[in-house]
Amino acid sequence: MNAMGSAPFAIDPGQYEMVAGMVRASGSSFYWGMRLLDRPRRYAMYAVYAFCREVDDIADEPGDPDVKRAQLAEWRVELDRLYAGAPTHPIAKALHGPVLQYNLPKDDFLAVIAGCESDAQPEVTRLSMAELELYCDRVACAVGRLSVRVFGPLRPKSIETANATGMALQMTNILRDVAVDAAIGRLYLPDELLTKHGIASRDPNEVLAHPNLVAVCRELGEKARGYFVASDTAQAECCKADMRPATLMKEMYREIFKRVEAEGFVPRDPPVKVSKAFKLWCILRHGLL
Repeated sequence: MNAMGSAPFAIDPGQYEMVAGMVRASGSSFYWGMRLLDRPRRYAMYAVYAFCREVDDIADEPGDPDVKRAQLAEWRVELDRLYAGAPTHPIAKALHGPVLQYNLPKDDFLAVIAGCESDAQPEVTRLSMAELELYCDRVACAVGRLSVRVFGPLRPKSIETANATGMALQMTNILRDVAVDAAIGRLYLPDELLTKHGIASRDPNEVLAHPNLVAVCRELGEKARGYFVASDTAQAECCKADMRPATLMKEMYREIFKRVEAEGFVPRDPPVKVSKAFKLWCILRHGLL
């Protein structure tokens, strides 16, 4: 594989527009962090995001779980083709240059697929804390580990930053979406905390109605807060300029966490969102300064 700093890979305009269009259409806050990068790195992040969006949609869209598992298994085969230098799927083709240029590990792409396979199960409820942390690592930290390689040269604390940030962001997602997830039969709150607070049911809607649910969310919120602190500590030893996209994304999620906390960790649907004004402030504060 090419070493970072070698001649940039060629960017196919059609592939660029395809992956950029997927990111724009998603409405993700991550889009603005990616926009801070130069064109090759931005394209690489668009391609990584497009892959994540593709496999996540397989897991999240309604459908037969067996069909979903087969589609995700095909993506494992496609990754074999990609790393053999012969991708066939348009998104895998878009990833080919970035994988070579930025030495993106295959294991992290496989981890994302494994996380989506968890979501594709007929029932997602009462994971153990260890299972929850593994799930967060797969669907969030693995993406972070890919991202920091694209952002710039790896520093001693780059991977540690990616892992802590991924855990903080995904736990924030879980806390924000408790009610939304319950409506589709999912419960990501850990079994240990539910048991500790006297919640025995496996039915997400029954758990949602339990008077002790807020205590569970508050305790998981403390873990999320700890990961934000760990992320800040590790990132302070990384290159500030390289980490601007990560900072922008993290600050948007930190604001979501603060608002969930301000509401007492009470689950609601629709979930907490940050305003366009706050997003603009983040872009100006962390993107331009």
